[in-house]
Amino acid sequence: MIGEARAGTADGARQVPSARTAMRNPLPLLAAVSAAFTLIHLALIAPGLGLGWDESVYVSQVSPQAPAAFFSAPRARGITYLVAPLTALTTSITALRLYLAVLAGCGLFLALWAWRRLLPAPVLGAAGGLFAGLWITMFYASQAMPNLWVAYGALAAVGCFLRAARDPGDRWAGAGLAAGVAFAALMRPTDAVWLALPLAVASVVMRARQRGLLLVALAAGLAAGCAEWIVEAYVSYRGLAARLDRASEIQGRLGWYFSVDDHVRALDGRTLCRPCDVPWSYPAAALWFLALTLLVAAGVRAAVRDGRHRTELVLATAVGAALAAPYLFTVGYAAPRFLLPAYGLLALPVAYGLVRACRPRPRGRRIVVGLVAVALIAHLAIQYKLVDSTADRVRRDTAELGHVAAELRSLGVRPPCVVSGVESIRVAFRAGCASRQPSGPNRSITPGELVEAALHQPVAILVADGDRPPSYARMWPAHPLPDLGNWTGLRAYVSGARPIR
Repeated sequence: MIGEARAGTADGARQVPSARTAMRNPLPLLAAVSAAFTLIHLALIAPGLGLGWDESVYVSQVSPQAPAAFFSAPRARGITYLVAPLTALTTSITALRLYLAVLAGCGLFLALWAWRRLLPAPVLGAAGGLFAGLWITMFYASQAMPNLWVAYGALAAVGCFLRAARDPGDRWAGAGLAAGVAFAALMRPTDAVWLALPLAVASVVMRARQRGLLLVALAAGLAAGCAEWIVEAYVSYRGLAARLDRASEIQGRLGWYFSVDDHVRALDGRTLCRPCDVPWSYPAAALWFLALTLLVAAGVRAAVRDGRHRTELVLATAVGAALAAPYLFTVGYAAPRFLLPAYGLLALPVAYGLVRACRPRPRGRRIVVGLVAVALIAHLAIQYKLVDSTADRVRRDTAELGHVAAELRSLGVRPPCVVSGVESIRVAFRAGCASRQPSGPNRSITPGELVEAALHQPVAILVADGDRPPSYARMWPAHPLPDLGNWTGLRAYVSGARPIR
């Protein structure tokens, strides 16, 4: 199959008229798509976005703004390493958004650049545009979250795998494969396992001459990327099995779930749907998701009929499906960002099918091009509406969190200090305090230790309307706070201590 793909690609290149030489070079097109992705995000989405809950955890590990938040078992430190160079220079969230958005544009370019010898430039450009045009991709472009970066690692790894299998003389492809898998593993080790497994199977099924090199590169990349996570498992969790078990517990116990419907409902602008017992309020937002299987199948079928790029698109589809499967069938809740790695790979067969449908033909080309253009414009309009409303909601949260942190400071809750209770992670980071919880998945302190801390520094317990403070804080003065998102009647029970100077 590798030989067939190579021959087909070479024949296809000879069939391209010389007048279209520029179209064979993906550099200008990919650079334009990647630059547009970054600029649109910076202009329309990034302004005013404060750090989210998970972002606060990741950034606090290296930011001097506040003590590190509790780092739970499922998390990996890859995204923390990515933001560390910027946080060493400044605590500005605006600078962080700019830094990550530029990196996201470069990442999109490099991930697709790995495919430049495998698929035509228009297909790569269209795939980049389709992937970048999703509200999920656009929203997370400057977020300190790992999923988009796993998508880039997966795209690059699959492209380099195909190049290494097809051309033993491509001396950088094996290194690119190992690097792509290692990068994905550094961000999310479990995702990297689901990336490596189908590639290992493919190296056998495709009878690649470079099978040994491919398997070594896969193993080396997986080991290098997972090493820190595994070492930390033995240092902090008494072993890998214990860490995996704790991670499963925090995620609601992994098992057999049918979460496809949860992911469909979450596409209407929800960043997390847990539990996802909500109505399907905006069906138009999920039309593309419902059509995705058909569009992927149409793209693969077109490649098979053309006799070119079949292996490339089949493998991209298989790996994309493998990356999506655990989130669709083993996790009992939904977050649209979980499927970003799958969407990045599945964009390739979809783009191939659309480009193939719009190619010159004797009759009906204008009609087909018109229909595709109308569908894409409607799709992008819906995606923009969703990302705009999601970003606007986060901006409101950012302002409200700032008011709560300012009110705590006015009550004397200033570093060194501790914040516990509802939304403690986001509030504590903004106030420069440590966030500590005596119970739940982020348990990082005992009630006795929290009381002991109150003897030496300000401690604030945040309690929502209708809830009672813990017994050890009931005698502390209660202070009303501004409402925070879904939390109304918010109160802070603050210990009377002041920082020791």
